[in-house]
Parts: sequence; C-alpha cells; structure tokens
Amino acid sequence: MKIKGFLKDVGGASRVTKARLAAFEKASPLPEKTDPVAEVAHAWHPGPIELRVAEIRTASKTAKTVRFVRTDGEKLPFFYAGQFISLGFMLDGKLICRPYSISSAPYEARQDNSYVEITVRRSKGDGLIADYVNDELKAGDVLVGTMGLGQFYYEPLRDAKHIVALAGGVGITPFASMAKEIAHGTLDADLTILYGSVSSDDIVLKEELDRIQSDRVQIVHVLSGDEPDWKGERGFLSADLIRKYSREDSSYFICGPQVMYRFLRGEIEKLNVPRRRVRFEVFGQAKDVSSLPGYPAEMKDRVFEMTVMRGLQKDVIPARADESIVTACERAGIVLLTDCRSGECGFCRTKVLSGSYFVSPENDGRRAADKDFNYVHACATYPLSDLTVKIPIE
Repeated sequence: MKIKGFLKDVGGASRVTKARLAAFEKASPLPEKTDPVAEVAHAWHPGPIELRVAEIRTASKTAKTVRFVRTDGEKLPFFYAGQFISLGFMLDGKLICRPYSISSAPYEARQDNSYVEITVRRSKGDGLIADYVNDELKAGDVLVGTMGLGQFYYEPLRDAKHIVALAGGVGITPFASMAKEIAHGTLDADLTILYGSVSSDDIVLKEELDRIQSDRVQIVHVLSGDEPDWKGERGFLSADLIRKYSREDSSYFICGPQVMYRFLRGEIEKLNVPRRRVRFEVFGQAKDVSSLPGYPAEMKDRVFEMTVMRGLQKDVIPARADESIVTACERAGIVLLTDCRSGECGFCRTKVLSGSYFVSPENDGRRAADKDFNYVHACATYPLSDLTVKIPIE
C-alpha cells in the first residue's frame, strides 16, 4: 500500500466526497426504474411463497415424502443441500408453523419441473403436524412456505472434503439431499452416512439412498434392534464405529432425535475432533422439558396466565409450564411465526415484560444483549409463573 503522506491520507474523505458530488451532477434527474441487485436478491430469497402438494409417496412404513411445487409455476428459491423449509399449516382456523429438513436436492429445484420435497415420520402420539402430514395432507392442498433456511450445509472453506454424516431416524433427510446433489455432480464432496435405525423394515428412504451409492456416496446402515439375520453393522453410532469409517481429515454432520445428540456429544469427544469439524443440526423443541438440566420438576403440570401484547391488542391465555410460549400462542390462535423452532434463528424473538420463565439450555441461541434486556426466543422458553410478553405484530 502506498502512503501519500499524513495530510493527503487524512484528506482522502473530502476527495471522495467531491467525486461523488461530481457524479451526482452528471446523473439523470429521473429515478432508476430497476434495481438489478434487488431483483437478484428477491429471486433467491422471495420470502413466503404458496406451495401446492403435487405428490405424496411412501418413504418407509412409518414415513411419507411430500413433493411441493409453486402455485405460480415459477422455479423454487435457491437453497443448499442440508437446509430446511418452514411450512405454515392451517388447522381449525389456527396457523401452525413447522420446520422440515429438505430431502430433495437443490438441482431438482433448479430444473424446469422445479420441486422441493420433505420426508415426515409419523409421531408416537406427540406430533400433531407429523400425524397430519401422514394421515390427512393430500395432493392439491396449498401451504405457505419459506425455504433456504438454516446453517447445516457443506461449506468448502470450513469443512473437510470428506463428510461423515451421523443420522438417526428421520434425521436422514438433510443427508439424502446432500447425497443426491453429490451424485448429480453439483456438490464436490465425499459423503459417508452412518444411518442408525431400530429395524431393517423401517429404514426411511432406504431404496432411494441405496440407488445412489457410489465411490463418493457410501451408506452404512446400523441397526440397534434384535435381528439375528442382519449382516450389517449393529448397535449404536459409537466412537469406535465412527472412527472405522472416518478418514484422516473428516467433518462430522449430525442429525437425529434429541437423545441421539446427547449420546453422540460424548462419543465425538472421544475422537478428539476439532470443534470446527463438528456440526449439529437443530432438532426442534424439547420433547420433555422437565428432563432438561435446571428445569424445576415441580412446575411440569402447572398452568399459568400469559398476557400477550401485540401493539394495542391484549389477550390473556392459558400457558402450560411444560409447553413453550409459541405453543401456548398457537393453541389460542395467536400468530407468532417461527422458522427453526429450535431457539436458534431468532425469528420468534419476544420481549418478556414480567414474570419468570425457563429457557432450554440446549436451545438457547440468544445474543448476550437479549439476555440482559429480557428478550427470549419463544419456541425455547417456558413459563414458570404468570407472564406478560410482547410479540411481533404480523
């Protein structure tokens, strides 16, 4: 860098100002009719779009894959393999939002017959939307979705060329997207998926994944159930098993149920992997908040009053201590939009004006300033007394 001298360098700002003023003098007095940068940004990130269910097919005996297309016939927005989509469902006149990892590949959204797919597993009695998708959603239904969300994707500047994907249950979905993109030749990475399932007859997306195995995509099925005739790997995704399929330099991507995350944190530590090489996908709201460290167990069955402020609107609704602020609002028909539903994105950022609450330590993605000024992410916050909250106006 050339140094012109103290006075000339300090005076540089005035020279720039004079140049700008000269450019203004030469410019047309009429405003620009188009903004090419804004047009590109809108095409890549258009915000909520209407999606129509084009097809529903079986992904396993307990899961279904749903294909969506845009109602306006346009191509879908850009996304990375591994990202998720937030969908809004209208049930009994109430808007309920849920995030789902995208199981289709980005190239399938860019082609002429553009589509995006999610794969949803039936719940075990505690998943309202999961059961709705499996039992009631049908071709032709229209939802509103926002896609291209989340940070769970391969980034060559950060991640090793070889990805070891640790999946459990329906947590296979982001890795299915990555596998398809690699097989198509539009993602330059090597992928080894260690996929834990209970039984061989309920492996989600098994046929689809087995078809695209190659020298760059390896699928290793691991069963934890008792099947004497099973010839593959058995047990859990232990440190020894992970080490067996790792290379000298690998990145580890993890997606599955919450109990799997807790187990794998300990197993990954045994491998002495640099922290920058380990990525955990967000896993949604806690299934049982009373099991989290720091939660006062005696509060679990309590019900409080929550005053919800939206501009001049004021509502008083019941709020269970074992359900998040977002869930209480949904039950009352109050729109409090979410994206990740895992305490990470901050889309449901809410101000607590009074009252006590518990924030899940596994989902607390708040900034330090928000903690100081009593802001919370409503999807990861649970009332411990009567509350008054101020939510965004939609």
